[in-house]
Amino acid sequence: MNKLIVLSIGIALVIMVFAFTNQKGTPTSSIHQFKVTSLEGEVFDFASLKGKKILIVNTASECGFTPQYKDLQELYEKYKDKNFLIVGFPCNQFGNQEPGNSQEIKAFCTKNYGVTFPMMEKIYVKGDSIAPIYKWLTDKSLNGVMSSSVKWNFQKYLIDENGYLVDYVNSMRKPNTDRIVNWIEEK
Repeated sequence: MNKLIVLSIGIALVIMVFAFTNQKGTPTSSIHQFKVTSLEGEVFDFASLKGKKILIVNTASECGFTPQYKDLQELYEKYKDKNFLIVGFPCNQFGNQEPGNSQEIKAFCTKNYGVTFPMMEKIYVKGDSIAPIYKWLTDKSLNGVMSSSVKWNFQKYLIDENGYLVDYVNSMRKPNTDRIVNWIEEK
């Protein structure tokens, strides 16, 4: 009987530790501190997006998930006038699926998917050369909310109107998933 009690207490402690370590923290800094460079070579200041929800996504032109550009554009068209913006960051770290330069990436996105949401220059989203904005997105010690790692192209990060990280959605989930749409529509 005592072994059963000890085992039960042990299991309860493991569950509590697991639940505690997987909770989201409190935001400590905002994405509004970052400036990046667009595909056109212009400075893009996230401080200009105060009051808007932002969906950040790392993209690639030669990926199995590349058709998500269509869904992203549709989502952007539907909500762009409702304080919502998508920002794309091309990345060549996953299977070398974004080999093009800025002009080639822009031409591909425009011609094949009619992309009109802002696209930034190609960056690193993981590893030693990770771009500062993605370091912030993926490191709880910087954003205060959670740590994550970018697993593949088209991973999506949700940023609230105050510039705080809310959550992320993996590549397998399309941009128009209920989880993202409900987040955009909630007041």
